[in-house]
Parts: sequence; C-alpha cells; structure tokens
Amino acid sequence: MTADGMIAKNSMQPVDWTGKEDKQYFVRITREAGVMIMGSKTFDTIGRVLPGRKNIVMTRDKKRQSNDPDLMFTDQAPVQIVNDLALQGFTSVALIGGSVVNTLFIKERLIDEIHVTLVPRLFGKGLALFSESLDIELELLDVEKITKAHVLLKYKVIKPQD
Repeated sequence: MTADGMIAKNSMQPVDWTGKEDKQYFVRITREAGVMIMGSKTFDTIGRVLPGRKNIVMTRDKKRQSNDPDLMFTDQAPVQIVNDLALQGFTSVALIGGSVVNTLFIKERLIDEIHVTLVPRLFGKGLALFSESLDIELELLDVEKITKAHVLLKYKVIKPQD
C-alpha cells in the first residue's frame, strides 16, 4: 500500500507501482500457501491465472466459469470457501483482495495475519485495504526493510474472545 494507506487509485488500477521486491514477496507467499482468494475485480486487474497456485475468485456472476483446474469462480461465503479448502488439505490461504473481499473475511474473523508492503508513493485518494469502517487491533510481528524505500510489515490480527 502507499504511504497514505491506499492499495490502488481505483478498483481497476493494475498493481504495477509496488516494485519488483514486493512482487517477488507476493509470488513467494502465495506459492507457499498454494491457494489465493480474490475478488473478481482483482482477478480482472491481474488478467490471468497465476501459475503454481490455486486461484479462487469470488463473484456473484454465475456466467463466470472455468475449465482450468487452477481457477475457480465461486459465490460461496468466506467461511465455506475456507472450510472446503481445509477439506482439500490446505492449511494456509493468501487473501489478495480487493477491499470488499478483505472486509468480508475480516468480519468473519478469518484473517490471522496481515502483510503490508509500504511503498513510497502517495495517491491522496483511492481504495483502502478494507471497504468499511473497522476497529480491529493488531500486534506487530515483524518489520523488514526490503529495499532502501520499501518496508514489509507483518501483523497478527487480535481476535476478541467469544
């Protein structure tokens, strides 16, 4: 995200502004998870199935279907998606956005960690990490300087006890 907290200028902006090191981290962490979940706008912005991992796209558009074994379009609720992935043997999932999908998952307490690369840019206005007002506590797990100007922050999401 930018230094002023934006993940994009708008919902269709390609993520071509974050830098090589951020992209390398993204590839590594999503391949380690083996599966990533995103909204349809995020998928359309990427423009293709990312290889080496399962791509799950949340959409309400029933016409969107795929014969590619690494691409699945779904209108399932976040908890159902996570449960189905657990039954398939996945123990980790990379949630890659956008802000609406991120909000759906955090509201259902399905996000354990948030990894953010701070990029030395300012957009002023744009899309935030989440699409709604939230009040969620985080615990800083790690700070890593990945270039002279980029910082990777890793947070644990503090979940209230039920």
